[in-house]
Formats: sequence, structure tokens, C-alpha cells
Amino acid sequence: MTNTWYTVFKATIGPPLFLWNRPSIEGAKKIPKEGPAILASNHQAVLDSFYLPLRLKRQLTFPAKSEYFTEPGFKGRVKKFFFSSAGQIPVFRGEEGAGNAVAAAAKEVLSAGEIFAIYPEGTRSPDGRIYKGRTGIARIAMDSGVDVYPVAMLETRKANPIGTFIPRPVKVRMKIGDPINPHAWASENGYDPDSREVARPFVDYVMGKIVELSGYEYVDVYATEVKKSLQDGLGYPAGTEPKDF
Repeated sequence: MTNTWYTVFKATIGPPLFLWNRPSIEGAKKIPKEGPAILASNHQAVLDSFYLPLRLKRQLTFPAKSEYFTEPGFKGRVKKFFFSSAGQIPVFRGEEGAGNAVAAAAKEVLSAGEIFAIYPEGTRSPDGRIYKGRTGIARIAMDSGVDVYPVAMLETRKANPIGTFIPRPVKVRMKIGDPINPHAWASENGYDPDSREVARPFVDYVMGKIVELSGYEYVDVYATEVKKSLQDGLGYPAGTEPKDF
């Protein structure tokens, strides 16, 4: 069920973004017309959470960092409105139990027969490559048994570089892959869906599918670790430097 503000968001923000970035999508028909589904996407830009909803008929619910909802002043109120109307829910990262909060939110969305969208990397890519996925999505998928659809966001980082608010006139694309049933995958690969051992290989498999869809380079390190190293002035950790570094 689509809420009123989500409809307003698509009607007001949609036309300018369509005109400015001409977002296209492949595989949208793979998403079921009704019933729960999990979308797992690489994360290139803040506007990833806007482009994807614009090209799908059904409403998506994303977990988003709490800073988007708590910034003070007029700008903060505007951000809160846009992110809330785009179907995003705040998650207080770094707090104990944040993973449980995301899992609880996902359970509520999926139990209602809706679509839960998540970025397994946990944060935006610092350089456009695809980074190691967090295992939270495996917990959500295995607990619910709901199909996971890998999603590739393409060129969105060029359209909305880190630190920019107004998008640049770059065409963006999205690709949706075939559904992955978590319980069937676990059984086929010799894992118990209720075990902890299934989480890492399942997430790695999903990330591999996203890499295939995107054609982007994969880095087997958490993006947060690379970001911290860069912010501390230490450069890229050994073995993670971009090819043209």
C-alpha cells in the first residue's frame, strides 16, 4: 500500500529527476506485483534511494542513517520531509542494537507484504567500487524466507557525487537481477537457514550478483574501514587501492 506522501514525492521530485538524469531501469518486471520482496543494492549516492523508487510502481522502504532526519534548522526539516516521503526510516548507526532495529523494521515491512530495500555495504562507496556486504541482509532473508533481488545502481555517483546536493546532468541506469530464494540457496549449498554459518556465504553470493549486474570492481573489505583510513589521512589500506591509484 502506497502512502500519500510517497505519491506526492514521486509527483513532485520525479519529473525534475527524470528530466535531469533520465533514469532507466532493466528488469523491473521481475519485481512481483504484490507480496513481500527484498531489494539488495550497491550504494553509490544519496539519490540512489530516490532514483530506484521513481522507476518502480510499488513503494519501497529503506533504512537510512538518522542524520538525514535529525539535522537542525530549515534545511534539516526539508531533508526529513524528503527522506520520510521517499519511504525511508531512520536508523541510529553506531548504537548498540542498530542491527536489531533494522531487522525489526524489515520484519514489519515484509510481514505487511511490502518491499524492503537495503544497501548491504552499509554506507556509500567511497570511490564507486563495490565493497564487502554486511551480514544483516542474510539474517533478514533467512528469517523471512523472502526472495532477494540484486540491484545495480549505475552512474549515480557521477550524477550525485559525495558532498553534493544538486544532481549533475548525468544519465543514470539501474538493473534488477533474478530473485534469490534464501532457503533454497541455503539448502542447495549445504547450509542450515537457521545457522550463523550461512550468513557470510549468502551475502557474498548476493554481492557477487550485484557485481555481475554492474560490471564494477569488487573490493573484499568493508567500505567503512576504507573511509575511516582515508579520513584519518592514512590513504587506502594495503591491497585496496583503485587500479589507477
